[in-house]
Amino acid sequence: MKAIIQRVTRASVEVDGQIVGRIGLGLLVLLGVAKGDEERDVSYMVEKLHTLRIFGDAQGKMNRSLIDAGGALLIVSQFTLLGETGKGRRPGFDLAASPEAARALYGEVVRRVRCAGVQVETGIFGAHMQVELLNDGPVTFILDSRRPAEHVDLKS
Repeated sequence: MKAIIQRVTRASVEVDGQIVGRIGLGLLVLLGVAKGDEERDVSYMVEKLHTLRIFGDAQGKMNRSLIDAGGALLIVSQFTLLGETGKGRRPGFDLAASPEAARALYGEVVRRVRCAGVQVETGIFGAHMQVELLNDGPVTFILDSRRPAEHVDLKS
């Protein structure tokens, strides 16, 4: 599972001329589900989305989580995050989960973050969407459930 997260002062998603999701302060999350993603990938993503400390404290340091900042999430499905562009001129999407599997895991991420007490807005899975945002910072991170940060042994 891959996500691009952007700290925003506002974001919205529109489908067929109608706004279907809108937040103020928070994170815009573009979420792609890969073949083979499972419960552990969902757990990784849910934990990171609401606890990653990327909001400024009184001194301006990134020391507060989404929950600490009182922010919301706008989660938009985006299978193109799994696109392979290394060969040829057209991206390949063999790494992306099937629409059925992706919809289920995307829905589980949304459900579990809501259960953690976070306001969550969404786009419409599989729809053509227009996303608008005001990136705060700009602050943008890439999360990949299959490549969590390796622990470094500083004693070595």
